[in-house]
Amino acid sequence: MKFLLTLIFALSFSSTANADDYQAGYSRSRTCTKTEYREEYFPGTQESPGYVNHWTETTEVPCKTKRSAKRTGSVLKEEDTNDCKEGSLIGGLLGAGITMSGTRGKDRWWAVPAGGAAGAMIGCSIDGG
Repeated sequence: MKFLLTLIFALSFSSTANADDYQAGYSRSRTCTKTEYREEYFPGTQESPGYVNHWTETTEVPCKTKRSAKRTGSVLKEEDTNDCKEGSLIGGLLGAGITMSGTRGKDRWWAVPAGGAAGAMIGCSIDGG
């Protein structure tokens, strides 16, 4: 448990990516790095107290391109036009009616709503939703 908390704490401290641009001739290279602060907890006992070991690591990360950050454009969102209101209404009524006619006595109080719900789901599927 302590290790998990330490790991979460250590990964939460990370700096932003630094970029160094190099241009040799007509080619261009770019290296992005990230410095991360790490900690590791070593538990202790009553005779020997615990301690925390800490260090920093520099890792290479993918660079954010300037083109993707400046890119502005409208993204077409596809809307779901399938509407199943009519199918679920008709299916619910039919399902409740069928279970009403098929059950007797004490079973009706749970069977009619269950039949209505099942009929509504089936009706929605048939209607295209």
